[in-house]
Amino acid sequence: MKKIKVGVIGTGFIGPAHVEALRRLPMVEVAAVAEAGEALARKKADELGIEKAYGDYKDMLADAEIVSVHNCTPNFLHFQITSDIIKAGKHVVSEKPLAMTTKESRKLVAMARKAGVANAIDFNYRFYPLTQQARAMVKDGDLGDVFIVHGSYLQDWLYLKTDYNWRLEPSLSGDSRAVADIGSHWCDLIQFITGQKIVRVFADFATIHPIRMKPAKPVETYAGKTIKPTALTEMAIATEDYATLLLEFDKGARGALTVSQVSAGRKNRLYFEIDGSKCAIAWDQEDPNEMWIGYREKANELLVKDPSLLKPEARKYAHFPGGHPEAYPEGPRNLFENFYRYIIGDNKEINFSTFADGHAELCICEAALKSARARKWVDVDYR
Repeated sequence: MKKIKVGVIGTGFIGPAHVEALRRLPMVEVAAVAEAGEALARKKADELGIEKAYGDYKDMLADAEIVSVHNCTPNFLHFQITSDIIKAGKHVVSEKPLAMTTKESRKLVAMARKAGVANAIDFNYRFYPLTQQARAMVKDGDLGDVFIVHGSYLQDWLYLKTDYNWRLEPSLSGDSRAVADIGSHWCDLIQFITGQKIVRVFADFATIHPIRMKPAKPVETYAGKTIKPTALTEMAIATEDYATLLLEFDKGARGALTVSQVSAGRKNRLYFEIDGSKCAIAWDQEDPNEMWIGYREKANELLVKDPSLLKPEARKYAHFPGGHPEAYPEGPRNLFENFYRYIIGDNKEINFSTFADGHAELCICEAALKSARARKWVDVDYR
């Protein structure tokens, strides 16, 4: 089999996660990495065992061997780099958010469509075995009519006043933080599972730490040990640490979502419950191999991930027997497999999250921002 040669731009947390997932696919070879400068690119390429290293991503785009590119850079770079990838005629996978604004994301959707390149956004939670099971259960009518959808996405990595990251700065991350960064994953997943679109939102935002302490100079490493800077600078924070959104869906369901990056002990807890006329289901990303199924007139059930117990549509996303846990690494791996099988023609239909999905989530985030500022219900404008 001739392998698709792929390049990855950006090697922070998420770039190596893409590389690891891609290496589990038989039709893909991770052939190049790009970073800011030759020295860093070579260092990262050597660490990841990748042959080619580019200190300027545009040089990677000029490499005729590279067929597809993954954009794993910080948010503020997404639009320009993804635009350049499309102009180079490469297939493209982007980290979320697709762009900083809906004006930008709308343009990227149109550019990709006109260029005819395959495009994907990394909404990887769709591709866990049990979230696929949830979607199949809703589609098959197992839940009946969907009444209510509620849940949360909670983290604690910004719990302390002294916690600092580039995502706290709107110029680098965008005007919304908690909702755009993690709430977007929850909203995409719920719409994917239920088949219903969020059409109206009422949002409450709060900045728990309006002043944070930013390191006065970058954290350095020496001999593998972290050296923490002694000087800290007070920084005013304009983006939300917390938000709760009331939701209306296009087919009548109602919902509520709470997001927080200051909830102690919650490392990455994406949780949802879907209440239907026949039963309810609940799932927690921190315990991803179990799904609760609730009933009124008989005992509740706990479905443990086992291919033999899953619906056919979900079974193909479970790669190991029952009792063998599958979690975060399988999400991007399954998404990327669908994407690259589409490119080589094995999949005739698009069964992965696309730029259109990335644009839709930015539309929801912008509606939530408007609602929080105006203190009223706001319609989601998907144009």
